[in-house]
Amino acid sequence: MRILPVLGVTSLSAALLVAPSPAFAGGAQPLGPTATGYGGAVSTVDPTATAVGLDVLRKGGNAVDAAVAAAATLGITEPFSAGIGGGGFFVYYDARKRKVSTIDGRESGPATMKETHFIDPADNTPYDFQEARVSGLSVGTPGTLATWDAAARKWGSKSLSSLLEPAARVGDKGFPVDATFRQQIADNAAAFGQFDATKALYLPGGAPPAVGSTQRNPDLAATYRLIARKGIDVLYEGEVGRDIVKTVQNPPVSSTPVGTWAFPIRPGTMTKSDLSNYKLRFPAPTKSKFRDLTVYGMSTPSSGGVAVSEALNILETAGLSQSDVTKALHYYLEASALSFADRNRYVGAYTPQKVLDKLVTDSWAKQRACQIKPNAALVKPVPPGDLNATGCTPATVGGPTEQGQSTTNLTVADRWGNIVEYTFTIEQTGGNAMVVPGRGFLLNNELTDFNFTNTQAPAADPNLPGPNKRPRSSMSPTIVLKDGQPFLALGSPGGATIITTVLQILLNRVVLGQSLPDAMAAPRASQRNSAGIQAEPSFRTTYGPALTALGHTFGPDVPELGAATAIEFTRGGGFIASAEPARRGAGAAGVVHPR
Repeated sequence: MRILPVLGVTSLSAALLVAPSPAFAGGAQPLGPTATGYGGAVSTVDPTATAVGLDVLRKGGNAVDAAVAAAATLGITEPFSAGIGGGGFFVYYDARKRKVSTIDGRESGPATMKETHFIDPADNTPYDFQEARVSGLSVGTPGTLATWDAAARKWGSKSLSSLLEPAARVGDKGFPVDATFRQQIADNAAAFGQFDATKALYLPGGAPPAVGSTQRNPDLAATYRLIARKGIDVLYEGEVGRDIVKTVQNPPVSSTPVGTWAFPIRPGTMTKSDLSNYKLRFPAPTKSKFRDLTVYGMSTPSSGGVAVSEALNILETAGLSQSDVTKALHYYLEASALSFADRNRYVGAYTPQKVLDKLVTDSWAKQRACQIKPNAALVKPVPPGDLNATGCTPATVGGPTEQGQSTTNLTVADRWGNIVEYTFTIEQTGGNAMVVPGRGFLLNNELTDFNFTNTQAPAADPNLPGPNKRPRSSMSPTIVLKDGQPFLALGSPGGATIITTVLQILLNRVVLGQSLPDAMAAPRASQRNSAGIQAEPSFRTTYGPALTALGHTFGPDVPELGAATAIEFTRGGGFIASAEPARRGAGAAGVVHPR
C-alpha cells in the first residue's frame, strides 16, 4: 500500500484523507478508507490502484473494466500479494440481467502431480512448509491473466490491452515505497536473496528499499505491453510461458545470494503443456438466504462461499439482536468452528454438488446449531457433522487444518449497477520468492494450499494433491442482495481467516447494526476450529473477559486480521465505499462523484 501524507482524520470510521499517488493522478478528490457519493465506486488496498479504477469509470468504463485495470495496477503496487503469476476468483453481478456469475481462475497443479507431491522421498516425511514454498514444487499454473481476459471479453466494454496500459505507466514511473511495502520485503529478505531477478527488483544494494524511495518495475510494464500487443497466449503458449516453465523447472538460484536459506531449492514439474491446457471454470455461485438477504459467494475449489453460508445459516437459528453483543459474538465463534469442521472434512476441488448443496441448507444448519450451548463454549476442535445422520450426532473423524495468509481484494461498482468482487493471490506474502527473470512478476506458491498428508484420517481428505487439481481456497468474494437489489459487496485477503473476516463484517453490519465503515474497523477474531481463538489485541481487550467467562479460550494475539474492501448500495443509486482505516497500512476507497 502506498499511503501518502495524512491530511485529516476524524475517527476510525471517518475518512483518512490521503493524496492520490503521483504515479497516477486519477481524480481530484483525495482518497481515504471511506467515500460516499454517486456515479460508481472503487475500493482496494492501495490508492494508486483505486485511482486507476476510478479513472476508468470516469471515462465511461464499466465495473469490469475498472476492476481489471485496478487489478493490473495491484500487480505493480501489491506484487507480494497478487499478480499475473497467481490466480483468484471473480464474482460479477450483471445489473441488466440481475444475475450473479463467477470465474474460477484458481491455479492448477501439473498433470503429473501425485498425492505424494510434498513428501520427501529421502525420508518419506512431508517437506517443511518453507522448503516446499520456496521451490518449483509449489507453483501452480496461473489463472489471473486468463481471468482478466475472459472478464473483459464477456462483460467489459474495453479491450484488455487498453486496461493494462495504466498499470504499465505506473510500472515505468514508479510509486513511493511505504513502511508496509518495505517490511514485506524485509520479512522475505532471506528467500528473495536467493534469486538474482528478485534481488535486483526488491533488494537493491542487498537491502530493502528505503521508505519514501521510488519503486519501479519496467520489466513488468514491458510484459504488460507485450501481452497487450500479442494477447494472453504469450503467457499460455508463448515466450512468457516458456520463461515461467524454465523458472519452475530450473529455479534461477543466485551464485551470490543475499543471506542464507536453510533448505535445498527444489525444481518443479510444470510443463508447457500445463500452461497451454489451462482452462478457466465458470461455476454457478453459492447461494443462501440470511434474514431478508440473498448471499452469493464462490463455489469450489474455494470453500469460502460454502463456509460463509453455513455459518450464517447457523447464526440465523440463534435469534440474535444488536442488544446482546456477547451472545452474538459467542454464536459467531461457535458457528465459525462448526463450519470449519465441515469445510475441512468435506470441501475440496472435487466435492460433489449434492454435498455442497446440503452444507448450505437450513436443515443442515439446525443439525449443527443444536450443539451450541448459549452459556458454554464447545470444546475445540469440534468434529464435523455426519452427512448421513438427521439428528445432532457429529461424525467421529475429521480434524483442523490451516492455510496461507496473503492475498488481495477489490470491490467495484459502476453507475449502471454492475458489481465486481474479486479476490486474487499468489498465496504467501512474496509467493514462492522467484521473480521470472526479465518479466517482473513473482510466481505463486499456491500448491502448498493442498494438504501435504491426510488431515482427516481415517476418512478421505478432499484436499490432497492430484493431477491438474486445484487446491482448496478460503477466498470469499461475496455479493449480497436485498429484495433483489444490490445491498453489499465485500471480500478480504488473509488465508483461512478470509472466511471469518467476511463473516464478522456481515455480523457487524447486519446483526449488530453498525455502519459499514464501523463494521470494517471493528476489532476482529477468528475461530477456525482450533483450541484457541486468534484475535486482534483490541478484540481481546474489549470482549475477551465476557467470552472467557463462557469458556472460550484465546491463543496468542495477532496484530491484524484481514484487509477487507466493501461497497454498500444506498437509495437513489448511491454508494458507500469502504476500505480498511488501519490494517495493512490502510486502504483506499473512492467514488466518481463525491456526495
